[in-house]
Amino acid sequence: MKAALLPDRGVVKVAGDDARTFLNGLITTDMTKLAPGQARFAALLTPQGKVVVDFFVAEIDPAEGSGFFLDCPRALAPALVEKFNFYKLRAKVIAEDLSEILGVMAFWDNPGLSEYGLAYPDPRLGALGARVMIPPHLAEEAAKDLGASLVPAEEYEAHRVVLGIPKGGRDFSYGDTFPHEADMDQLAGVDFDKGCYVGQEVVSRVEHRSTARSRAVLIAYDEFAPMEGLPVKPDWAKFPFPGEQQTA
Repeated sequence: MKAALLPDRGVVKVAGDDARTFLNGLITTDMTKLAPGQARFAALLTPQGKVVVDFFVAEIDPAEGSGFFLDCPRALAPALVEKFNFYKLRAKVIAEDLSEILGVMAFWDNPGLSEYGLAYPDPRLGALGARVMIPPHLAEEAAKDLGASLVPAEEYEAHRVVLGIPKGGRDFSYGDTFPHEADMDQLAGVDFDKGCYVGQEVVSRVEHRSTARSRAVLIAYDEFAPMEGLPVKPDWAKFPFPGEQQTA
């Protein structure tokens, strides 16, 4: 088993009497289906249906407190808190950026669940393993407790890439990508049966009309990969179908 502390991940806490209802009206997952010990992959969208930020949301065990913790890109944690405060109006909700005291650790290759911090299986794909929100100084102790080898974050990135899981800010752009284009519909990141949320009409239309114009896909190279930004052109002799030029 391997474990890696992910320095680019942060943690936002959303708590208060109206926290579940508040989040349910904003994000792409159904908060009524979330229970302690689980996590949901979700996103906050623009009214036009594009991803502002994606994250995992997990619920605290009621015996240990109350509220929800969001495992999100650390660089976007302040903006996410700002967005929540913009939407909360009179809702009894407090949103806090806890990234200075909490980090995120990933476990994979037949992992168990850590008893340190708030742990949960990765809801996108079983092969991705598990994650835990934890004070960074406990990372080594948590890995040792599960018998995992603590490795650099780059090894987890390689594991993610091999599985073909896109990453926001790297494989797609925040603010300019629909959930379908980031494969969120295939990775349990959108609940198409829940009620309204920000951007829901656009996402529903793409789903029911099958109008996603692009997707993140896994590509294997025979030799070296091209530099980022170079145009990728299809070999029409092998794939004689009309299509548009893509970019690496």
